[in-house]
Amino acid sequence: MQISGVVALVTGANGGIGSHFVEQLLNLGVAKIYVCARSLGKLNPLVSLDPARVFPIELDVTNPQSVAAAATQCQDLRLVINNAGTSLNQGLIAASDIDSARAEMEVNYFGMLSMCRAFAPILKQNGGGAIVNLLSLLGKVNLPFSGSYSASKAAAISMTQGVRAELAAQGILVVGVMPGTVDTELAKEWPNPKVAPAEVARAALQAVIDDVEDVYPGEQATQVSAQLLSDPKGAEKYMAGFLPGMVLAGTDA
Repeated sequence: MQISGVVALVTGANGGIGSHFVEQLLNLGVAKIYVCARSLGKLNPLVSLDPARVFPIELDVTNPQSVAAAATQCQDLRLVINNAGTSLNQGLIAASDIDSARAEMEVNYFGMLSMCRAFAPILKQNGGGAIVNLLSLLGKVNLPFSGSYSASKAAAISMTQGVRAELAAQGILVVGVMPGTVDTELAKEWPNPKVAPAEVARAALQAVIDDVEDVYPGEQATQVSAQLLSDPKGAEKYMAGFLPGMVLAGTDA
C-alpha cells in the first residue's frame, strides 16, 4: 500500500513511538494525519510540525463514546495506527492486586479492539487500507517482572490475527508490530539492548508499503523470535530469569 497521499490516524501520538510515526508519515507525504491523545494540549507540538496536515483529536481508547466520536470525525481514513498502550511493570503473582492487569488489558487489548471495530468499516467504505497494531515480542514470551503487560500483549496478538482474517476479503492489511524493548520511558527498567522508537515506526510503515503482516523491529526481537521457532521452551526459561536493568546475553547494550 502506498502511503503518500493517504489520510492516517495515530493513537497515543504524543508518546515515545507515536511522535515518530507522525514525523515519518509527514515525510512520506500523507495528505492528513489525525493525531490522538487523551489531552489535546499534549498534541500541540505535533500540530506545530505542519498545521495544514496535522489535526488533533481528543481520544481515550478505553472509552467507547470517545472512540465512536473519533470515528465520526475521521471518515476519510485509509491508515489506522493503533499505537496507544500502557505498561505498569507488575508481576502476575507478585502484584498486590490485579488492578494493573485490568488497566493494561483495558488499553492494550480492549482499547485496540475497539479501535479496530470502529474504524474497519471506514476503511472498507474508502476502498480498503491498513491497520497497524503496536504489539510486543513479550506477547509471545513472557517477561515475568512485567507479566501482566506481557499477557495483555498476548491477547492483542491473538486479536490481531483474528481481525486480520475477518478483514482480508475487504482489502484491509492488518500489520502486527512486535519489537522487543523499545527505548522509551515505559521501558526504562527493561533489558537492553533497546530499539530506537524511530526504528520501530520506520519498520512498521515499511511493512505497510511492502504488504508485510508481521514485523519484528530491532536486534532483540529478531533474535528472540528466531529462538521461539527453534527452542520455545528455552526462550521461555531464558526470559524468566531476567530482572529489571539486566542485559540480554549475546547482544550489544
